[in-house]
Amino acid sequence: MGSRNRGDVNYRNPCLTMHQPWASLLVYGIKRIEGRSWPSPIRGLKLPGRGFARPSGSELVTQDLTSVVQAADVQEGISTYPFPTCRLWIHAASKIPEPETIKAMEDFYREIYAVNGITDLKFPEHYPTSRLLGCVEVVGCVTCDELVNWDQIPEGVRLEGQTKFCWLCEQPQKLIIPFEMRGFQGVYNLERKIYEAAIRGISPVVPPLPVKFPLPNPRDPFSLRPGSLASSPSSSSTSEVNQSENLVAAIAGARAAATQFSKNGSSQSSTVEVGDEHISSRSTNNSRRLQ
Repeated sequence: MGSRNRGDVNYRNPCLTMHQPWASLLVYGIKRIEGRSWPSPIRGLKLPGRGFARPSGSELVTQDLTSVVQAADVQEGISTYPFPTCRLWIHAASKIPEPETIKAMEDFYREIYAVNGITDLKFPEHYPTSRLLGCVEVVGCVTCDELVNWDQIPEGVRLEGQTKFCWLCEQPQKLIIPFEMRGFQGVYNLERKIYEAAIRGISPVVPPLPVKFPLPNPRDPFSLRPGSLASSPSSSSTSEVNQSENLVAAIAGARAAATQFSKNGSSQSSTVEVGDEHISSRSTNNSRRLQ
């Protein structure tokens, strides 16, 4: 089923296996930030009929991406501006979520949406496992410090910044009928037959609070990368001093829910890794998750 190595540059139909309830929350557009201890390997531009162009390290594969896209548009008679971004398929792991875990994560999102005045969240009725659920567009990846100080996005989105690297997700789509498949560690390619079936069965989702992450350089679709934003504290950054008791409790509950997926369960581990997300403490850990 293609490569499971996150360093692979040949992603055709990339997929990520995540634990529930995080997987469904992402596909339903409630979760906007996918947190990892490693930067997104699939941030890129889909050229029409040519697969994904992607950056290599901090450099672009193409020397003049804009001219490449415009040339492709002329040749194929279509428009791709503004640039489309990289689609990431989302698969739910086999572990059935505990009711307490679901409640903790729903409480977390209920509280952070309330910060932006959204109080009528509709959560998934079910959290299926071992199923391909849908997809999102990964428009970029920034560090936690950059996200929490980003004035141009809603405060509730900044509160999702609990991880070393934050993958920025837009345009969720869900499968009308999720179907069973096996997942793998890291980012991997969907089998072609699964992809062809999935692409015919996805339906756009209207998120509770649609977010468009602004590009630092509008002409460079790869410009949302770690280090691209100023991370100095801003006047509107969310601090614990300004958080309500309910919000503080919800954040603590979300962190506690994530600890069940720690490799060693030790509170001394500086980063708790889970199948879809890790909650960071003060120091750094380069351990790799098992999905």
